[in-house]
This record gives sequence, C-alpha cells and structure tokens, in this order.
Amino acid sequence: MDNNEIRVLIAKPGLDGHDRGAKVITRYLSEQNIKTKFSGIRKTPEQITELAAKMDANIIGISILSGAHLELVAELFDCLYKKEMDHVKILVGGIIPESDKEALNSLGVKGVFGPGTSLEEIELSIRNAHGE
Repeated sequence: MDNNEIRVLIAKPGLDGHDRGAKVITRYLSEQNIKTKFSGIRKTPEQITELAAKMDANIIGISILSGAHLELVAELFDCLYKKEMDHVKILVGGIIPESDKEALNSLGVKGVFGPGTSLEEIELSIRNAHGE
C-alpha cells in the first residue's frame, strides 16, 4: 500500500446511532480522493481497531454524540497501542464540551470538531494530521 495515501476510517463508537454526519463526511472525503470507509454504527473500540487494521487506515475519525467521548477515545488509543497501531492518528467530531477538548488533546487527539464545522476544515485537518 502507498504509505503517502491517506486512508481514513470514519467510526461511530458506543451506543450512538445517529450516523448522518458521519456518512456526509465519508462521502465528502471520498469525493476529495481520500480513501475513506464508514464503520457503521455502534462499534466498540476493539472493532474500530480491527476495521482500521483491515483497511490499513492511518487516520480514524470518531463521530460521537453520546457524551462518552473521553472514555471511548481513551479505550481506542489503548486498543491501537496494544495492536502496535499507535501511529494511527485520531480526530473527533460531535457535541464536545469545551472543557473536554483539552482532555482529548492530552490523550493525543489531532483535532476536535463541533457542530457547524465545515467539511473543508475537516479535510484540511485530516491532510495536516497525515502530514505530521
């Protein structure tokens, strides 16, 4: 696989079943010639890690509205580390309180996006994270 190719998995962890935004982002990124797949809803961090491994993703975009973002993202980082996939970068989108953004960044998240973030801004952040 081309190491310079951006490969993004858009994932919906936890019990959150709202997937419209994740599907819009998946379609948009694909139209921008970024290899992108959607995990489907209600995936565990372990399942997300396995899906990322299968597609050799170098970026995971987490879409979460349930409020469990800190716990689920920390667990995802742990799963990636255990599978020696800690090179995979994580970005998070959803309804994230300002007070949690710093905590997510401290975990290693490369971008946090709230409602109203433009698709272009998300794309640019993905490209920048990939270039790090």
